[in-house]
Amino acid sequence: MDVKRLVLNGDSYFGANAKEMVATAFEDHHFKKALVVTDDNLLNTGVSSLVLDVLNHHFIPYDIFSDVQENPTVESVKKGVEKGKETEADCIIAIGGGSVISTAKAIGIILTNPEFSDVTSLEGKASSKYESLPIIAVSTTIGTSSETSMYYMITDLEHVKKMVCIDVHAVPVVSIVDSDLLSKMPSNLLATTGMDALAHAIEGYISKDAWLLPDLFLLDAIRLISQNINEAVTNHNEEAIMQMGMAQHLSGMGFSNTGLGIVHSMAHALGALYNTSHGVASALLLPYVLYYNLQACPDKATQIAHALGIELANASLKEVVQKIADYVFYLNKQFGIPTRLKEISVLEEDLPKLSEMAFQDICTQTNPIDVTPKILLNLFKNAF
Repeated sequence: MDVKRLVLNGDSYFGANAKEMVATAFEDHHFKKALVVTDDNLLNTGVSSLVLDVLNHHFIPYDIFSDVQENPTVESVKKGVEKGKETEADCIIAIGGGSVISTAKAIGIILTNPEFSDVTSLEGKASSKYESLPIIAVSTTIGTSSETSMYYMITDLEHVKKMVCIDVHAVPVVSIVDSDLLSKMPSNLLATTGMDALAHAIEGYISKDAWLLPDLFLLDAIRLISQNINEAVTNHNEEAIMQMGMAQHLSGMGFSNTGLGIVHSMAHALGALYNTSHGVASALLLPYVLYYNLQACPDKATQIAHALGIELANASLKEVVQKIADYVFYLNKQFGIPTRLKEISVLEEDLPKLSEMAFQDICTQTNPIDVTPKILLNLFKNAF
């Protein structure tokens, strides 16, 4: 066996009132001042306040940066870096989902590695020399796994590109998954972020770089999602939502160490060209890509089906793959997630461009089957 490296974040806290551990982590690490990164929506709806109240109660000094978009941009990161310099913070507290935590990671890396201040040079597997400004990541969604992974995404509007950034130095030192925060999500966000967590778990599990230890995290994540997503979305059950929060954390621990695949390459292209919600794009594309990819992963396809609770009854590989794809279609339809690209206003004439963009995405490198722009175009056409 070749030498493998397993990278995980530092301390993780789970459960109702886990947000209280923000103060404990701040004090344990002897931080002096925090830059709180969040977004305006979370501030306006009072979700961020649930954490800010903890900081205020413990007299923790902080400044807030909230200029974060759903698909965070290079310019937003640059503004956040300037805010970090002005406040002289020695840590970042990120309160949000993937967009917020991605922004925090980029800010944190640049503050300690100023040679990346153009932001665009962060794309791919970064060669940063120093650890990010320490990040305490407080997740408010059940999909992105950003609170525990080395991945983050920044949109380069000038070059119409959603950059996938991978940096071991960007992994948060502390991650917090609190059901009080997660349960504030509306059902549509629970659905799309939950389906994104499923895409993460399956793609990480069948990745070209998959191996034993991440597989354990990822298979359990698939199982937890299948057992809880319907109850979380349909009935807003807090315990099921918490289970989904732990499932996304498991998937992040897994795919951060294996890479992803073309569901994400294709979703990133849609995000760059159309500003599509990442959760919607991933959920929509997942069944089409699974039907293509799982043909090359017979053993893992069977394990995925078992984890999803699908009855196989001596099914052939083709039947197993079809059952898995049908299961994902069923969830998308049940949750009101679009199942065709034309439903989200994608233009057919843009499919070749989207295919080229997806082919260049770093996630394509770890897809279980090597693909070409033509193959990606066919998949986009299938989903259209």
